[in-house]
This record gives sequence, C-alpha cells and structure tokens, in this order.
Amino acid sequence: MNSRPVSILLYLVVMWLIVQLAVNGAASMGYNWQWYRIPQYILAQTDNGIQPGELVTGLVRTVDLTVRSFLLAVALGLVVALLRLSSLVIGVAVATGFLEFIRNLPLLVLLYLIYYVCGPVFGLDRYTASIVCLAVYHSVLISEIFRAGILAVSAGQWEAAQSIGMSRAQSYCYIILPQSIRFVLPPLTGEAVHLIKSSAIVSVIAVAELTTMGRNIISDTFMSFEVWLTVAAIYLVMTLMLSIFVTRLERKFSVASR
Repeated sequence: MNSRPVSILLYLVVMWLIVQLAVNGAASMGYNWQWYRIPQYILAQTDNGIQPGELVTGLVRTVDLTVRSFLLAVALGLVVALLRLSSLVIGVAVATGFLEFIRNLPLLVLLYLIYYVCGPVFGLDRYTASIVCLAVYHSVLISEIFRAGILAVSAGQWEAAQSIGMSRAQSYCYIILPQSIRFVLPPLTGEAVHLIKSSAIVSVIAVAELTTMGRNIISDTFMSFEVWLTVAAIYLVMTLMLSIFVTRLERKFSVASR
C-alpha cells in the first residue's frame, strides 16, 4: 500500500488546522488582515520594472546558504566517516571526539560559539560563520550516512580489490565508494531537506536569509500573521519539492538494487 497520499493528506489537514487557529486567534484580537500587501514583497514594481521582492531575495539567499553548507558538510562528513573506519588510532579518536562533541551540542549554542568565539579569532563574517556552523552540525549526521553506506558494501569487494593489488585508498576510490552511492544518496538528499529547515536559525545573528527578511518586514509593517504564514508556505514548498525528489530517488535505487 502506498502511504504517500495518506501522508500528504495528513500534512494538509495539520496545516489547515494551524491556519484555522491563526485565523481564529487573529479574529479574537481584532486583527486587520492585509494580504493585499504581501505580493509586493514577492515581486516589487519599480521604475526599472518588476524586481524580486524581499521575500524572494531572502529565498535566494537561503538556497545559496543551504547549497554551500551542504557541499561543505558532505566533504567534512566523508572525512569523518573515513577516519572512523580507518586503522589509525589517533584518527579514530579525533573523529569520534568530534562527532560526540557536535552531536551533543545544541545547534544554537554551536552557532554562538562559531560566530562570537571563533569568528573574531579567524575573521569570519556572519554569513561565513553560518555556513561553517550548518556544515559542521550536519557533517556528523552525514558522516553516519557515509559510514553506513560503506559498511553496506559486501566484504568480498574489499577482498577482490586486495587480490588485484589495490591499496586501501584505491579500493575506496574505485570500488567501495562508487558502490556505496546507491545506499548513501537517498538519505543524503533527505539530509538536505533537514538542512533547509535548520538554516532558519541563522536569523538570530541577522544573516539576510528568508526568516530574517520576514522579521524585517514584520518590524516595518506589523503584519505578523500574513508574513509568517507566507514564509512558512515558502519553506513548505521547498521541503515538499525535495521530499518528492527523495521519494523518487529511493524508488529508483530500490528498483535498481533488486
């Protein structure tokens, strides 16, 4: 039985209930809805023609932040996974210590540590600090994905690589990592969805992404309900599109692996 339609229906019901609560709460407060003002923050009409509004600008910055953080997290996560699987005692200890430290640290605290402590020491601006924070936090999750994917490759592949005289590095590059892609890619794409949602936290250090733009608009217009519902809808569209892509990717690789 395909549970996807049921999941989508349940999600829509929950979102409808949230909207209803917002509408009822606003009505009890005597809130004056101003939805007609929202389009100008998506596409603005200027003397130079139609230009991206503040919300679209924030969306582009969020996507850029997510892509940069994700690429760095993948690279760092692969290094951590390889160190944990290595025969180097120091490498295993360093990778395990890094993983346990980051995994047991709240994301907000990590952001403050990197921006307010490491930032002045290494000259990191708030945008770079945000990328580093998100990449470091998600790299420990990605490292577990890589480690599980590598371990899922049968031991016979290692033996085959060694029998033809390959070194450990060559075995990883030409045999193990290519075969682990079908195990790693679906959960790795799912982690990108998680990172999009985590990126909203960088608004606390005033990085000009979608959530920060929403807060700035609210401070100028006091349209709290309209702006936050619009921002939530934009995040919802992004994550749903990626989730659909992940589902199709999982189906493709599950069929290919049979």
